[in-house]
Amino acid sequence: MSKEVLSSENKTLKEIGINSDQVNWNLSPQVLHQICLDKGLAKEASSGALAINTGEFTGRSPKDRFIVKDDLTKDTVWWGPINKPFDKDKFDDLYTKVANNLSTKEIYVRDVAACADPRYRMNIRVISELPWVSLFVNNMFLRLSEKELENFDAEWTILHSPSYMAIADQDGTRQHNFAVLSFSRKTILIGGTGYTGEVKKGIFSALNFVLPTQKDTLPMHCSANVGEDGETAIFFGLSGTGKTTLSADPKRKLIGDDEHGWTKDNTIFNFEGGCYAKAIDLSADKEPEIFNAIKKGALLENIVMKEGTNEVDFEDVSITQNTRVSYPIDHIENIQVPSVAGTPKNIFFLTADAFGVLPPISKLTPGQAAYHFISGYTAKVAGTEAGVNEPEPSFSACFGAPFMPLHPTKYAEMLSKKMQDANVTVWLVNTGWTGGAYGTGSRMKLKYTRAMITSAMNGKLKDVEFAEHPVFKLAVPTTCENVPSEVLRPRETWADKAQYDIKAKELAQAFHDNFKKFEEYANDVIMGGAPA
Repeated sequence: MSKEVLSSENKTLKEIGINSDQVNWNLSPQVLHQICLDKGLAKEASSGALAINTGEFTGRSPKDRFIVKDDLTKDTVWWGPINKPFDKDKFDDLYTKVANNLSTKEIYVRDVAACADPRYRMNIRVISELPWVSLFVNNMFLRLSEKELENFDAEWTILHSPSYMAIADQDGTRQHNFAVLSFSRKTILIGGTGYTGEVKKGIFSALNFVLPTQKDTLPMHCSANVGEDGETAIFFGLSGTGKTTLSADPKRKLIGDDEHGWTKDNTIFNFEGGCYAKAIDLSADKEPEIFNAIKKGALLENIVMKEGTNEVDFEDVSITQNTRVSYPIDHIENIQVPSVAGTPKNIFFLTADAFGVLPPISKLTPGQAAYHFISGYTAKVAGTEAGVNEPEPSFSACFGAPFMPLHPTKYAEMLSKKMQDANVTVWLVNTGWTGGAYGTGSRMKLKYTRAMITSAMNGKLKDVEFAEHPVFKLAVPTTCENVPSEVLRPRETWADKAQYDIKAKELAQAFHDNFKKFEEYANDVIMGGAPA
């Protein structure tokens, strides 16, 4: 870029309080890659991908995420332990401190966009002191042409400064790290943490407020793909349930792996321009599309190399179980361009049931679909979090409560209406355990899950016989192509049938206990979708 352009851009930064004399604007991935190596911030893996360590935090810190409470948000945000209020004046003071800290650093500015449907496009400027964060942002959001960059006007701005450590009693935070959103200022402050997921999920949280309240569009924590016939499938699910894996289907075009919008005219569009996949136990045999996407331009997080080599040991979780890789979506061969498609025909709710209770696939009624969407069930297993020694039920409303500023029933009402208007079939898919709970049974084979989803999408489950699950009242197919019939009936896979009955009732009770906080907002149809 010319000195004149740079001078103009740096002036823009000064207008928002940043006065660094070392500003790098929209550097190419190749240049950022080399800077990271030259500064000793990363290593290059044998695949050509860049490998970095995010430092103290290797995952998001939901307890340290806040939303500014002001005239715009005070009566719309669902305040509580997920959406914690932050004082407006404290935000203004914290903004100044973060901006001043960035002003003392060499910084990297990246201009990108979210929302593949141009009608909903959101321009975003991310300012960070870390070059690999700029690479992550380039991977994960929509990359813009030179012409688009020339006329770029940021709607939202993220100030990302891991080296700024907040002082809780002065700054209004819980501890030294924080992620604070101001919807009025359209600004996100992130400090004290180098974990890149805070940047990605900050924008997701913003869209989860803006789209339903201002654009009549449903935001969804889901992956999506589309078949040759143009039929779209959506996969809701929490981390570790298979959203990225199951949507990366070589026979279908990937729309996106994590965040989408469903418009009022029934268009599905990707928020992002890349994928952020779990890397734990990754292999070319199990997940070839993702494995092959790890090449030059991809960013590996918190992985470990095999001793004496630059080959990644995907089984090594000594840093964290939450090892990750980000890459531009075009690292996947079979993608939808642009990342937009039509009305979905099938929706899959993915759950990794570590209790081995839920059927591997079942068809939901509208009431059950709303109930399970609001519940957002999966399970934590031993080792995933400190103190978790036995499987624990985990509920996250709308399969994404940490990122949902509005009350969960708002999203559920929108989804229910859209599902009924579009006549969508909704399926609950258990990618978790079979033959017993975690520690006794085994994880459901990916080939079986793929076979069941394929049969659901191509209509082969339409005319098979279904049986009702005695506890969860789900319609379970008795046969499915390429899947042993006993696998479809979880009770039959347990050696101790009486123990299965006990666990099924325990899990049903966990659903009931969790749903108590939603009962006053739920109608009879939704309550009718509850377990027995």
